[in-house]
Amino acid sequence: MMHTAVGWHIELEFMEDDQHTRAVAMVRLPDGTEVRAHGRASRHRVDSNQPRVGEEIAGARALNELAMQLLTKAHEEIDAESGRTSHPIHV
Repeated sequence: MMHTAVGWHIELEFMEDDQHTRAVAMVRLPDGTEVRAHGRASRHRVDSNQPRVGEEIAGARALNELAMQLLTKAHEEIDAESGRTSHPIHV
């Protein structure tokens, strides 16, 4: 039996200032669809400036939102193909 390998490349971009980090996550699916999501992080004024931590938080939030959008897309495709409402996929 032969298996087909499929890969997705996810891009993350960050925009930062002294207090805020914003992240945008994007994946381009094999059918040409692009799915984008955003995440944010804010540094409390008493915390030390650690840009990497802001990127990790904002990036994780963007990836979480991306995952939820992909689950929603999958449900819509299942429902359209089957003609019925699919059961929720829990994360």
